[in-house]
Amino acid sequence: MSLFSSGKYSTLKKRTGESRMVIPDGSWVKCKNCSQTLYTDRLADTLQVCWNCGAHLPMTAPERIAMLSDEGSFVEMFSNLRSVDALKFTDSKPYTARLAESIKKTGMNEAVICGKTAVDGHAYYIAVMDFRFMGASMGAVVGEKITRTIEAATAEKLPMVLVTASGGARMQEGILSLMQMAKTCGAVSRHNEAKLPYITILTNPTYGGVTASFATVSDIMIAEPGAMIGFAGPRVIQETTNAKLPPGFQTAEFLVEKGLIDRVVERKNLRKELALLLEIFKK
Repeated sequence: MSLFSSGKYSTLKKRTGESRMVIPDGSWVKCKNCSQTLYTDRLADTLQVCWNCGAHLPMTAPERIAMLSDEGSFVEMFSNLRSVDALKFTDSKPYTARLAESIKKTGMNEAVICGKTAVDGHAYYIAVMDFRFMGASMGAVVGEKITRTIEAATAEKLPMVLVTASGGARMQEGILSLMQMAKTCGAVSRHNEAKLPYITILTNPTYGGVTASFATVSDIMIAEPGAMIGFAGPRVIQETTNAKLPPGFQTAEFLVEKGLIDRVVERKNLRKELALLLEIFKK
């Protein structure tokens, strides 16, 4: 109960004279896996991992960059690039309105943050997708930022690390979105020709055109526990094939068994794992 004596919480009195604790919005979240009520300040200490069941909850791109970088080493690149509504697309609301909402909600200009950083002294380039921004859908700017970052890594002869989380292509940009699959893979191919390491860290969820392009053409593919990874979702596949899917279908653990992913690594160990891989590639 010492949590409630810090002055962050207020007490309301009912008409009967009873006291009722009022907790500010955002102080608690509920784990979607086990329904445990989680204190947000403590979640920050556990890297957004539920201490009751071990479920890996979503992280923002800035949180992931901080986790995988030496303090003060990250330098952001291409932050001025913004999406435009080239197709004048409207579904239930205009595309421009959806972009404005995501920018306001996340404080980001797009669904990916890119830059140069270091972990345990090993310099590398990084791009991290953020699912809060339109489901981290892959539009023209997402593809352009990722491509430019890979090209910068190639030019400087440094490793490239990409942390994925996406629902797939951005339908509001149509064919312009789908073209990013080829463009990003072209950059990866040139990076590979230069004999430079490319590592992907797949987080929950990674789907659609992202899975079908730059997410799965890396030298080393790591995934977080329980991450859902695939092209189409399980429900769509089951309805299309009219077949019962095996247990754990499309989870990171299932895909390790089938050979698509190299390792499943708990979030608390990701920084150490990445530093070790960069050390090995350096040799």
